[in-house]
Amino acid sequence: MQFFKVKSVEETFALIEEKIGKITETEIRPLDEALHYILAEDVTAGEHVPGFDRSTVDGYAVIARDTYGSSESMPGFLNVAGEVHMGEEAKKPVGRGEAIYVPTGGMLPPGSDSVLMIEHCEEIGGLLNTYKQIAPGENVIRKGEDIKAGEVLLSEGTRMRPQELGALAALGISEVKVYRKLKAAYLSSGDEIVPFETKTLETGQIRDINYLTVKGLVNEWGIDLIYGGITRDDYDEFARKAREMYEQADCLILSGGSSVGTKDYTTEVIQSLGDPGVFVHGISIKPGKPTILAVADGKPVIGLPGHPASAMIIFKLFGERVFRRLKGEKIEHKPERIFARIVKNIASSPGRSDYIRVRLEEKDGEWWAEPIIGKSGLITTLVKSDGIVEIVSEKEGISQGEYVPVILTR
Repeated sequence: MQFFKVKSVEETFALIEEKIGKITETEIRPLDEALHYILAEDVTAGEHVPGFDRSTVDGYAVIARDTYGSSESMPGFLNVAGEVHMGEEAKKPVGRGEAIYVPTGGMLPPGSDSVLMIEHCEEIGGLLNTYKQIAPGENVIRKGEDIKAGEVLLSEGTRMRPQELGALAALGISEVKVYRKLKAAYLSSGDEIVPFETKTLETGQIRDINYLTVKGLVNEWGIDLIYGGITRDDYDEFARKAREMYEQADCLILSGGSSVGTKDYTTEVIQSLGDPGVFVHGISIKPGKPTILAVADGKPVIGLPGHPASAMIIFKLFGERVFRRLKGEKIEHKPERIFARIVKNIASSPGRSDYIRVRLEEKDGEWWAEPIIGKSGLITTLVKSDGIVEIVSEKEGISQGEYVPVILTR
């Protein structure tokens, strides 16, 4: 069996998206057991988060204009009119010239529009000295500012990361509809291959390293693996065992027989499993050219090169894409670790490292990082972000167009 026309990497990715469909079976999972599962339906918020205006700092709820002109050298003065306790409704309103103490996360009293941090004021005998002027809305998260009732918070195909679980928990959602967990089957072939546990090798023997690297990757992707062992270079044995493993799993992975040697039966065995069969036999990549991708009666089949380095690189590059398609995960064409250009100037205080959440966008062949503007208490800034930009403590900020390292979170 000779190579088909060798495909480029880009052509191979395109064919995977064209040929591989998602599984349709779904299940309902408790939220605390849904990590890395893929949502099978949109999730719409049934309530506002937060459900009330609240403070993001320990401080005093005030009317912002009452602080105008306040400074260290010329403080303002407000009457302390009470205190809000955590978990209690704030009923007493703030009037002009008044302040009410509010802890972090506490409800904002009626009439107030901002919170003055305790670091910027001092209470003395019921009188609050204010050493800084603040703006309306400062240190406050408004009702529904994080999540609005009726909005689609997460769409079908979203992979459940810790931040998605947190956002759903904030809505009181205790279970989600997800696509079921996948099962993959792995089978090695070759007269020279022996179990990896083998202590002493005979001349010409090779331990089955690929099993462990493949298993490690699929487990990392949240997929169970069934191990079919090692078959000899015999067509009938190989075909029988491949059929057996194929019927137990959602995807079959074969290792060790994907080139053009006389004893490489992988292509023929895959073709025997079902139609339409092989759609890639050879990729323009080094290492890993002798790679096979196929679909047999709706199930993907992957034929990996026998060389461990080639097999792992190929499986990470193309196998992960196959499984993401099979799981129903939305595939966004974004890299895993990049340098990007920042969309706007970002100021930073010297001596402090700042971590800015960003959304990635490709423009004219370059990646640009757009800061996600939002208060630190908003979990949706994490859901919407693709990564984090670090402004190191030695810098006073970053300038528009500057290249910055992005730690990717997707």
